Amino acid sequence: MIKINKKIAIFWFRRDLRLEDNAGLYHALQSGIPILPLFIFDTDILSQLEDKRDRRVDFIHQVLTSLQIKLEAIGSSLCVKIGKPLDVFTQLVNEYDIKAIYTNRDYEKYALQRDKEVNDFLESKSIQFFTFKDQVIFEANEVLKGNGEPYTIFTPYSKIWKNNLAERSYTQNPSQQLTNQFVKVAKMPIPSLDEIGFMKTDMLFLPPTVDESIIATYDETRNLPGVEGTTRLSVHLRFGTVSVRKLLTVALKLNEQWLNELIWREFFMSILVHFPHVETGAFRQKYEAIAWRNNETEFAAWCEGKTGYPIVDAGMRQLNETGWMHNRVRMVVASFLTKHLLIDWRWGEAYFANKLIDYELSANNGNWQWAAGCGCDAAPYFRVFNPSEQTKRFDPDLKYIRHWVKELDSFDYPQPIVEHSFARNRALEVYKRGLNM
Repeated sequence: MIKINKKIAIFWFRRDLRLEDNAGLYHALQSGIPILPLFIFDTDILSQLEDKRDRRVDFIHQVLTSLQIKLEAIGSSLCVKIGKPLDVFTQLVNEYDIKAIYTNRDYEKYALQRDKEVNDFLESKSIQFFTFKDQVIFEANEVLKGNGEPYTIFTPYSKIWKNNLAERSYTQNPSQQLTNQFVKVAKMPIPSLDEIGFMKTDMLFLPPTVDESIIATYDETRNLPGVEGTTRLSVHLRFGTVSVRKLLTVALKLNEQWLNELIWREFFMSILVHFPHVETGAFRQKYEAIAWRNNETEFAAWCEGKTGYPIVDAGMRQLNETGWMHNRVRMVVASFLTKHLLIDWRWGEAYFANKLIDYELSANNGNWQWAAGCGCDAAPYFRVFNPSEQTKRFDPDLKYIRHWVKELDSFDYPQPIVEHSFARNRALEVYKRGLNM
């Protein structure tokens, strides 16, 4: 423990790992109380990660190291702890004279429970707990129907979202220039990955770059996996190394289709808040009657990228090797798993949750339910993507496929695991039977 002989406040970093345009940090620094920045490697979350080479943990660790360098340059330090948040705050309250905790709001079920526990504890110690909106432009209760009910269809939701934006002035928070408000303290060492229980990966954190040339043509290139037509900013949005307000400013200037992607993100967050049952079950609950085949051998072939459908295999191999997959291909592989193989969407969702560096519960859940037809704003059950047609439309020169499926033209490449027309007809029959149609 490093002794600090004065009253302090703490800013608790979570999904907002930046010093710039950070709402909660801005308000903390405005308080006039010396601020100690804190990050907690939450063991309740880490214990759920099976792969100890998880790229996300490595990414966070690298970001924290970058933040530490910036704070050290102004004579302060990041305080990094490992443990359950409630235990960490119990320890900190005993070590320091803390007046208040500042943080930005999170909306997932676990986060809400965690924050309630922390708030109740702090309240018992007469310590204030301030939370702020930061990771979204509009929270779930800010975009509602006239009768106060939530939207469950994207198009009307997006219309009201845009109307709300036009009526209000949303700007970036001023840069945190109040550097003298950080606690002056000797550098506190960041625990190593090994101490956290994880190992180094091939993940490399680079500060987010907003490539306006890609955004300007996003509507033309977003569906082409063989070109660099997307920004790759999803991981930065996920961990808050870039502010959504900054991206909104660029989107409004350059491309409405890219703006819509930001709105989709908030739409799925809203669905998760208003309909928490979707975390484990279908939004349209009648879809629970679908008789999934759940063939484990076929699921393994899908996971490994050995289905005999090149665009599906390319996507899964990209995911396994890099922790990321092109968005168009995510739709194709999800449709293939749920429709061609009739494997429960939750199996695919869980696999993505383990592998994606930009994993976001609300978006992952929403998109998988969309693909399976059981979501709030879903592809109809009879929409079954044809992998061959998707290839002709979006990767006609096989540039993407050949990059990931090296043995495409050899005898080593497997035969299709199932024939498309047969699989489509089988899916339609199973869905109709389950839905009593």
